[in-house]
Amino acid sequence: MDSILEVFKALSDKNRYNLLKLLLKHDLCVRALSIRLNISESAISQHLKILREAGVAKGDKRGYYTHYYINRKVLEEVAKHILELSQINSIEDELSQKMSKNHLNYGRSRGEIKKNNCQHPELRPKNKKWSQ
Repeated sequence: MDSILEVFKALSDKNRYNLLKLLLKHDLCVRALSIRLNISESAISQHLKILREAGVAKGDKRGYYTHYYINRKVLEEVAKHILELSQINSIEDELSQKMSKNHLNYGRSRGEIKKNNCQHPELRPKNKKWSQ
């Protein structure tokens, strides 16, 4: 869980996000990133350090320069967790499902209201016939 939060923190900066987008397309060195993003090389290095510490970016030494690239497995793992988050039912969804199961049962023959099992008084109908 902490590693996912570190990735979110690392990507929360606009410059690092732009670095990510560039590095997804090409492996680039600090100088090339600096020129393309119009940011100083030292600033690029600092941003890359944060991305590397979060596990998002990696570097390969190629001669004199280090070319950086994105660890796609980390992004896929974060995407998986985001998808899982999107599938969590909201409290309202869960309540509506419970309400549909335990909702007011109207007696068809007598028209009487039977007590439901609702634990949320704010969801109970404001009706004088409501039996507690």
